[in-house]
Amino acid sequence: MKKSTKIILWVFFLIVALVQLFPLIWLVDFSFLSSNEFYSSSILKWPSDPQWQNYINAWVDGKFLRYFLNSAFVTTVTILLTVVLSLTLGYAFTRMQWRFRSIFFTIILLGIMIPIHATLLPNFAIFKALGLTNSYLGLILPYTAVSVPMGTFILTGFLKSIPKAMEESAVVDGAGIYRIVFQIIAPLTAPALVTVVVTTFLNCWNEFIMASTFLSKDALKTLPFSVMNFAGQYSSDYGSQFAVMVLTSIPAIIIYAIFNEQITKGVTAGAVKG
Repeated sequence: MKKSTKIILWVFFLIVALVQLFPLIWLVDFSFLSSNEFYSSSILKWPSDPQWQNYINAWVDGKFLRYFLNSAFVTTVTILLTVVLSLTLGYAFTRMQWRFRSIFFTIILLGIMIPIHATLLPNFAIFKALGLTNSYLGLILPYTAVSVPMGTFILTGFLKSIPKAMEESAVVDGAGIYRIVFQIIAPLTAPALVTVVVTTFLNCWNEFIMASTFLSKDALKTLPFSVMNFAGQYSSDYGSQFAVMVLTSIPAIIIYAIFNEQITKGVTAGAVKG
């Protein structure tokens, strides 16, 4: 490749990276402004007096720690259920021979095309009748139901790239089905599992509409509610709201930075073999 071509590619990728990172830079910049400084023609504005008080307000008045723990619990349980169900379904669809397998696989994948908020009203009616509103389970169940189809799709594609020789050896040694799935297959599908974990995490961590419909008890609310604590009827504390959003985005950035390589491998393998 010529040197000039390399330079053009580097410039192009730097521009793309800046465009991708700009919303985060803008978020951090405005989190240090006072509410009076928000209304200006500048896209980015260097704060004359950085408002660290916005982060104190976000932590104390926004009840950040309590909502963070609630979000962490709901997201963790949802991820565990999604991983177990997606792995077992993916194994059943790729390794086992049974009637109506392709029909059930198609039905499961149809879930990818149904947005979570399209199920809002029927879920609310059912959960209200079952007494599941104002409970963690009222969020965990729909989050898991929406995440499993995509997880199954990713793992099914990845499992097709794994040879069956290791499973056949395990069967000869007397291993049962659960040992094969969770002790032999699961480690081999680690990149795809990481992809499922990260996509499920992002979907659950930032979801607000379903949470605001199902939850009214303050003790059960999740992180997006923290932003609403600074929204008034006639005015809002925008600086504190931006500080909450910065704090909320930190876990997602850390997880993506750690598992970036595994996500790429998992998505690529699923796309090629799926």
